[in-house]
Amino acid sequence: MTLFFAVLTPFVGAALVALASRLGRSHSAWAAGAVTLAAIAWLAPSLHLPFDGATLIQQHDWLPALGLNLTFRLDGLALLFAGLILGIGLLIVLYARYYLSERDSMGRFYSYLMLFMGSMLGIVLSENLIQLLIFWELTSLSSFLLISYWQHREEARHGARMALAVTGLGGFALLGGFLLLGHIVGSYELSVVLASGDLIRAHPLYVPTLLLVLLGVFTKSAQFPFHFWLPHAMAAPTPVSAYLHSATMVKAGVFLLARLYPALSGTAEWFWLVSGVGLTTLLLGAYVALFKHDLKGLLAYSTISHLGLITLLFGLSTPLAAVAGVFHIINHATFKASLFMAAGIIDHETGTRDMRRLHGLWAFMPYTATLAMVAAAAMAGVPLMNGFLSKEMFFAEAMHISGSYIGGWLLPALATLAGALGVAYSIRFIHDVFFNGAPVDLPRTPHGPPRWMKVPVEILVVLCLAVGITPALTVAPLLAVAAQSTLQAPLPDYHLALWHGVNPALVMSLIALAGGTLIYLVRRPLFAWHERGLGRLDARIAYNALLEGLFALARGITRLLDTGSLQRQVLFLLAAALALGIAPWLAGGTPLAGSRSGLPLDPVSLTAAGTLIVATLATVWWHRQRFIALVTIGVVGLVVALVFVKFSAPDLALTQLSVEVVTIVLLLLALYFLPQHAAPEKNRARLWRDGTIALTAGGGTAALAWAVLTRPYDTIAGYFLANSVPGGGGGNVVNVILVDFRGYDTLGEITVLALAGLGIVAMLQGLQLAAPNRDDAGRPWDADAYPVIMATLTRILLPLALLVAVFILLRGHNQPGGGFIAGLITAVALIVQYLANGAVWTHRRMASDSHPLVAWGLGIAAFTGLASWLFGYPFLTSTFGHLNWPIVGEFELASAMTFDLGVYLVVVGATLMILTNLGGLHNAPPKHRQQH
Repeated sequence: MTLFFAVLTPFVGAALVALASRLGRSHSAWAAGAVTLAAIAWLAPSLHLPFDGATLIQQHDWLPALGLNLTFRLDGLALLFAGLILGIGLLIVLYARYYLSERDSMGRFYSYLMLFMGSMLGIVLSENLIQLLIFWELTSLSSFLLISYWQHREEARHGARMALAVTGLGGFALLGGFLLLGHIVGSYELSVVLASGDLIRAHPLYVPTLLLVLLGVFTKSAQFPFHFWLPHAMAAPTPVSAYLHSATMVKAGVFLLARLYPALSGTAEWFWLVSGVGLTTLLLGAYVALFKHDLKGLLAYSTISHLGLITLLFGLSTPLAAVAGVFHIINHATFKASLFMAAGIIDHETGTRDMRRLHGLWAFMPYTATLAMVAAAAMAGVPLMNGFLSKEMFFAEAMHISGSYIGGWLLPALATLAGALGVAYSIRFIHDVFFNGAPVDLPRTPHGPPRWMKVPVEILVVLCLAVGITPALTVAPLLAVAAQSTLQAPLPDYHLALWHGVNPALVMSLIALAGGTLIYLVRRPLFAWHERGLGRLDARIAYNALLEGLFALARGITRLLDTGSLQRQVLFLLAAALALGIAPWLAGGTPLAGSRSGLPLDPVSLTAAGTLIVATLATVWWHRQRFIALVTIGVVGLVVALVFVKFSAPDLALTQLSVEVVTIVLLLLALYFLPQHAAPEKNRARLWRDGTIALTAGGGTAALAWAVLTRPYDTIAGYFLANSVPGGGGGNVVNVILVDFRGYDTLGEITVLALAGLGIVAMLQGLQLAAPNRDDAGRPWDADAYPVIMATLTRILLPLALLVAVFILLRGHNQPGGGFIAGLITAVALIVQYLANGAVWTHRRMASDSHPLVAWGLGIAAFTGLASWLFGYPFLTSTFGHLNWPIVGEFELASAMTFDLGVYLVVVGATLMILTNLGGLHNAPPKHRQQH
């Protein structure tokens, strides 16, 4: 379970980091660092396995009946990316401690960072494709939070929305691709998918599958034409850019290319799509980077270019090109992360990133300048740097592939051009910022950064040099196991060395170095030409136009359907339901009634049915007198509860009764702000229309119920009755189903209830409604808002009601009851205190914030499910046993009761949240306010 806990640790750590921030800024940084080290520690015992040629797969049963399990995989490729995520993540934690200002929330930043770290670990360590997709989407959501960290800045909010929209679109496409892959192979496990390459490539659905998967890859890794979101994401703090946009998030796409390489590569479609998009992105990114005046803008487009280079290498479909792609992933992560952090230091100490103002900084920060120049040299592919080695391999493969296609000489030429542009923008980064005269009107006087802020840059720069000078002693073992995991085949023959003699790749490197220097020397006329032509093109224009078109379409549909009339919306709903319900009967010619006969009638049932009909008709008749209609609706609810009693469903009857009371209180609070009488409908045609639709819909519902009830069916009740006690340890079958057999459903339902409560609170927050002082007849409300007798009685009844709730909770596993019913009883008992004694009196004696109750409830319910994993059982597997205490005697303890406690707390918290916030909407008159 070590891989599972390695992924889980950052998610749990996100909450711990937020709590640690209350102790001080440094505490949150220390906590984030400790969480990262803990994740590394979980992986440490298994790190040797990929080097031994083994692949570690750990499976944890979750919902085995549905084939849904948590499965994790550690091979060479996963090890490489996990190392990048955690290693560079640890350096970012240290760097951010000194980068963020006193005004920035350190706890919020590190919490978001931990969420993202856990999501990325989930991607690279997943063995199951659907599980991988879930983590894929989590990276989009957590990166949205990180990019928009400076929420007060418009460009940060805009960049975050753009990144989420583009990568979210790719996520939908990727879902389709994964579903097709699972359909073709018959499994979502990577081990099966990677071994089924021939089957996938020969399948008629291969091309659609490839297109959908590549759409997800290209959007995530900012490949043309989806590249435009990455530069706008630079509005994030520089530690975010250094982490997400060099080593992690944008690498998720190329990771997926590498991961699915054995299954999808080797076809003409793969070659032309992947290499074509990669080559276009490589050239476009390198060209635009040269003309960017913002330091992070230059680095963003250079990142796009290098991602295009990696994509191109995988697209070439040769084993050595794949090895070079993996190698460049390593090299790019080290030199680009260090360059982003150097850019952040420059911005931090000068107050600007504009290279038209940043000149001559060597005189003020020579040490930082040296580090940045080494990293920039690695980016340019200068000998003795790690970037030189992988770029040499790229040039060699470009030459090798050139003989296989007509016009093949074009690829080496374009590769050399891209290399020259990379040299040019690297020289510009060095020369314009650290030399080229004196600074121009800087916001701050430049000076060196804090000592520990430079440490992460130093470590990465040393790695650039170490790999560049001694690749065989440093990176070779890791590269070998990662490349072998990518290929799922023996490695091709290659040698990592500084010198391979004079060959075409070396010549291309020298031409690129010389050409890049020449391009930089003639940059001024190139800048002027660019501004007059291609510089005016902006992908944002097309994106914003598309977005505005979608918004306009949505507004048009909304205006058509939503005219502010509730009747119109109900009309559409009922009309659609009627059409869908009637169509099968008309098409199939199936008789309405089945062969099953009904139960015999008895006086009690006839009386209940008559009461139900009378109450329903009374509600329709008096529907404009809202209070009377509410009373008659309450009668309908009570009769339904009696129906449950009639059919031996006491749990449902108790639930219906409790829900009915809560609903009546909720509606009474809402009616307080509405007129006592609704305005009469004067349009006779509308009355006939609404009446016809209502009668038709009611008749259709009755007909459907009759059709279902008169047909024979195979019940599944026997299974639950037979397994309730031996499998769930409880005699109350309904409760055992809720907390054991269908516990996952219940967990989802209480999560939805919690979200609904939070949503209602958010909508009501800050809303104040004027309370009516008189009724419709002009009579003033009674000045005695809280009668003494009612207040006294409710205070006496409170402990009794809570005692009943606890009794209902504890007996629920074997007798009618349970957490949901007990929660509603508790909530009603507490709400009555508000109604009888006032909010101020109640708040003095009870905490007014119900959010912790909801949080604790969800936490306890989820922990109950997770605890079963600790003992090797599927998620939410329950256990039970019997204890014998003196005096008390023998009694049963079941883990499902803990889950039921979580349900209880969520129901209490959510109900209180909704009702107390709704009841506090009114502005009470001054004298009442003083009385409170």
